[in-house]
Formats: sequence, C-alpha cells, structure tokens
Amino acid sequence: MTRAVLWSSLALLLYTHAGYPALLWLLLRLRREHDADPRDAIRMEPPSVSLIVAAHDEAGVIAGRVANARALDYPRDRLDVIVASDGSTDGTIERARAAGADRVLELPRGGKVAAQDAAVELAHGELLAFSDANSAWAPDALRHLVARFADPRIGYVCGQVGFLGRGSNQEGVYWRYENAVRALESRLAGITAGNGAIYAVRRSAYLHLDPRTSHDLSFPFSMVKRGWRAVYEPAARAEERMAPTVEGEFRRKRRMMRHAWPTVLAGGLLSPRGYPRLYALEVASHRALRYTSPALHLALLMASAALAARRDRLGRAALAAQVAVLAAAGAAPVVPARPLRLARYYVLVTGALAAGLWDHLREGTPTSWEREPGTR
Repeated sequence: MTRAVLWSSLALLLYTHAGYPALLWLLLRLRREHDADPRDAIRMEPPSVSLIVAAHDEAGVIAGRVANARALDYPRDRLDVIVASDGSTDGTIERARAAGADRVLELPRGGKVAAQDAAVELAHGELLAFSDANSAWAPDALRHLVARFADPRIGYVCGQVGFLGRGSNQEGVYWRYENAVRALESRLAGITAGNGAIYAVRRSAYLHLDPRTSHDLSFPFSMVKRGWRAVYEPAARAEERMAPTVEGEFRRKRRMMRHAWPTVLAGGLLSPRGYPRLYALEVASHRALRYTSPALHLALLMASAALAARRDRLGRAALAAQVAVLAAAGAAPVVPARPLRLARYYVLVTGALAAGLWDHLREGTPTSWEREPGTR
C-alpha cells in the first residue's frame, strides 16, 4: 500500500506538470480541424469596446494606465476607457480624470469583482475589455483581442502577459511555461484560466460572479459550460511588474488562492456538468491536480519516509530526492544560483496553494484584497 501511494503520488505530479502538456501536443497532432486564422479579422470593422480598469489606491500607476489605453491603435470613437475606483483614498480618482479617462466611477470599497460589475452596468461597448491598473498594453493588443471575436463561438479571449523586474522571483519562468500550455489548450478545447492583465469578453457573455472570486479563474470554465469558447491570443501582449522577491510572490499567490478556493470548492469548476469531454480532461489535469499538488507532495514525502524507515531502496532514493529539493530551496537566499532559485520558487508557490486554502477555511474569503507592494 505504501509503495502504491508513493508511485501514484509521483505519477500524478509528473503528469500534471509534464505529461499533460505532452498529451495536449499529441492530441493536437491527431486532430484534423483547426481554428480559423484571426489575422484577417484584424482588418474588419472594429466593434465598440469598453476598456475597464478596476483600481484601489493606484495613484502611482493609474495615469500611466489611462494614457496607455488612450494611445492604443484603435479608433478613439470606438473605445470607452472606464476607471472603476474601488474605495480609493489616495488620489486615484483625480489622477484618472486628469489623465483623460472617459468615465471614472467613485465606488465604495467592495472588491475588484464588484467594481467591475458596476462599470459593466454603465459600459456601452459591444465588447468588454479588462486590465489591471499597472498593466501596459502593446499598441496593437486590443486589435488582436478583438479579432478573435470574429468567430461567433468565442465568448472570452485572454492575452499574453510578460513581466518586468529582476530579483529572486522566478514568476517569469512559470508564465512562459503556463503560456505554452494555454496555447495548446486554446487550440484543443479552450483555456481553463486567464489573467487579469489583458482579457476581453462579449457583453452578452458577461457573468456576475461571487464577489469573493475573480474573472481569471471563473470566466473561462463558466463560459464553456454555457456553450462559449474561451481562448488564448498570444499576439495580444501586456506587461506588468512582478514582485521582486519569491517571498513576495508567495504572499501574492497565497492571497490569490484564498480567492480561488471558493470557486474550486463550491463554484462549479470541478463539476463536469456542461463540459465537453476534452475540456473536462483539461480541467482535471490542469486545475484539479494542480490544486491538489500540496497534498500529493505530502503523501509522497510520507510514503517515502515510511519506506526509507524499512530500509527500502526505492523509499530512500525518493526521500533523498525530496530532501535535496527542499535543501536547494533553503539554500537559495544564500547561494542565488538559478537552479536553487527555481527550487525555492516551486516550493513556496506550492505551499501558497495550501496556505490559501488554510486561510479560506479558517477565516473565510473577503471580497476585497490588498496587492503586494510594487506588483500587480
């Protein structure tokens, strides 16, 4: 039984991180149909777009965000820039207006989702685009997002986010991997999550969510359940500044996972009802297994230790490998070699999944949150 726990835990961890992308690649090789190339659609008559930026105390970046939005390569009379201030008290409202936002909403503190909902109620666009307050979009990003909606099946499009800044944080490495997986998912059955930096939805597909959660995780799978497709468009590019340290990234991801667990546990993500078969496979492989990875690691460690105590060679080897990874993670602050930094990033980010669950179960999840200083 102990060996079975060891092998099954190890197999599931290897599958979700490495085997799953390989399976996506193989399934796409076997598949004959392909999505239409959206490049020609960039030249179509542009629909009206409302670009919504929810902001809480973002005085330091909001003027730049509005200026960046106004400078996009998109007909100005077809673009409506809305800043939804979520209880800001630091001058965000005044700076957004001075920068030229078309509308600035002064809202009581209710959280990001509530601010976005309020902005949508006043938006006039056929399409709704969303951005973080400290994101910067490439000039053609909106055109690339909009072009995908030429396909009437598509309800949600997420762009590609890159990260600025240096330090011990290895978030950029993770997102290069994540974007590669999303590109494969998008071509197969649809993406299972987005990002807050750059995405858009059809107004007719917009959903009002539990305010404790986020569009990033809930929109893609919820739209698929309603018959829409959720896709990734890598040509729509945005940049954000990441936390300079992996410890800051741990705190950020812990906060994010505290808001993700209500969706995972009770929001319908894990219910296969309404999913096409291939999308159900994606959710099980990319979401369910990824969120259970702390438990899988714990099971692997306990099984390895139990076998090692019996002088089992397999158990000793497995335990030694896990201790080596933990030791590398612990040594990273002293010896900042890239492999050690990657080990520390993986250990802390995996721990953030469990810490976010602990926070949610112990104290619940509020509708609002505080971002890590200097980051998105």
